[in-house]
Amino acid sequence: MKLPILKPASLIAAMLLATTACAQPLATKTASSSDASKTNIRPSAQPAGKVSAAIDSRLRQVLKQAGIKTQIRSIVPSNLPNMYQINIAEQPPLHMTADGKYVIQGELQKNPSKRLVTEIPVRSSSAQVGTLVNPTTKASMLANMGALKNMSTKTPFFYTAVPGVIWGATLEGVPFLVSDDAQYITDGEISVIENGQFTGLDENFEKRKNQSVFSTLDQAQLITYKATSPEKAVIYVATDVNCPYCRMLHKKLELLNKKGVTVKTIGYPIYEQSFEQMRGIWCQADDASRRSALDKAMLTGKMTPALASCRADYLAANREKAAGLAIFATPAIYREDGVLFQASFESAEFLEFLGVE
Repeated sequence: MKLPILKPASLIAAMLLATTACAQPLATKTASSSDASKTNIRPSAQPAGKVSAAIDSRLRQVLKQAGIKTQIRSIVPSNLPNMYQINIAEQPPLHMTADGKYVIQGELQKNPSKRLVTEIPVRSSSAQVGTLVNPTTKASMLANMGALKNMSTKTPFFYTAVPGVIWGATLEGVPFLVSDDAQYITDGEISVIENGQFTGLDENFEKRKNQSVFSTLDQAQLITYKATSPEKAVIYVATDVNCPYCRMLHKKLELLNKKGVTVKTIGYPIYEQSFEQMRGIWCQADDASRRSALDKAMLTGKMTPALASCRADYLAANREKAAGLAIFATPAIYREDGVLFQASFESAEFLEFLGVE
């Protein structure tokens, strides 16, 4: 039987969004962990070492309070920094911090890449949670990930609440976790236990990470629909012109603007034909022309081709940066504070989420 922790917020959101979202057909499993047969990634060896009696007892007690009744076979140091591996009967292992607050479930995979950089980087502080990994650490990690085909300088990496454990995403938005020396990788995410209960993903990290992503976006390449009454909220919407639910939401923009909501649209094509169609929209001469072209595509289905003189792709940079949002379906709707809306935008909860009436 699966543990409660195995219902991460992303999967719950996928179910909630089933009737108001277009799935991400281009998303692929991270080559770093989920497709080991194609990237020659080896399962992690059993971690060695002893755990103090105090930590062993504490982690067992935390799991007992959280309702985990499955047999715990052993607790050993994890190959992820500052974590301990709890080996559970008939389940993938858990990796937990010493205080039992932060938890990852999943098998670790050993990175097959040649390790070119052996120094351990300076590890993050609580103030850095959700911020982009510094360029020196990122360069060292990538130097040690040469055998992984889907890693590049464009891959986003963020500090988590566990020093030494880094959150990353492929450019298709598929998340993974990796040790800061890039030696061990898993496709899990960090969840939280509070007051003896699994509470889902680390919300503080998610919010701060998303805020970090927003700060890197080129605002000039967002198509913005400004509030037409005193502004009460700002939202970011990742959209695709061929997504029917994106079109449904687009029809509500005028009403949202009247209610004081400014909408910043991230061009996020997920359908194959959308890339060139949306490039055409973003190639228009000015902001007003872009808005007009996007409106026409969303409201009538008619696409505006790129100007003959436009050879650039003004869409790509923001879409790549938005990989850090780990978007699995469109429209993806975020408040300015980084919180993702995880229900139907047609429900009463949506306006409540925005803080408007």
